[in-house]
Amino acid sequence: MTMLHFTAIARTAIFAAASAVALGFLSAGAARADTFVPLPGGTLSETLADGTTVTLSLTAESALINPSMGATPLHRNVWVSGTARADLAGANAAGARSKLRPGYVVGCQVNISGGNVTGGAGVTQPYASDSLQGSTSVGGALSLGPGQAQAVYLLDTESADAFGDSVHKPFNMFTGPQGSVTWRNATIGLNGCAGYAQARSFVRIEVETRQVKQDVTLWGLPFSLG
Repeated sequence: MTMLHFTAIARTAIFAAASAVALGFLSAGAARADTFVPLPGGTLSETLADGTTVTLSLTAESALINPSMGATPLHRNVWVSGTARADLAGANAAGARSKLRPGYVVGCQVNISGGNVTGGAGVTQPYASDSLQGSTSVGGALSLGPGQAQAVYLLDTESADAFGDSVHKPFNMFTGPQGSVTWRNATIGLNGCAGYAQARSFVRIEVETRQVKQDVTLWGLPFSLG
């Protein structure tokens, strides 16, 4: 069974301090002709305008690819795993509020590899910097044609608003210097792409301190979906 684990040091809006929460996806199950792809992950550090240092790391990253769940070249399925961690340092780190969003960009016959690579997989100038603002979804069922790409967020955290209604958010919110998310066999399905397809992971964090509010994004290495 696919599991997602959240940890955060200090108080969070959704989770208790130093707690872990597990959410389930559908099990990957058995599949023939699967291809296991180990991925290098990466690390990226940036200093915000107020002097807060943000270090994002992606470890234990891998993908298990099935080229055709629908028995035609138009269908692909991949089960992805990894751990994203954020570490903040500086005078304002203890009181910082952060939103940690892991996900993947999937493209059909489009180059999603742009940017300058640092440390093996961290990209300081990521592909389509606005791709995480629009054309996104939560969960992994995509239909893409040639030349199209879409970002998929892995998380779907649920909480109640002031009126008692359910609110779904694609991030883990934490307060303080550290937070992390681990996913195992999260499913991404791609339909409608007759040509080559690629995917690449990203870890996006929005950090808000008393002085600044800023995003930092770490990108993983692109890999083929066949």
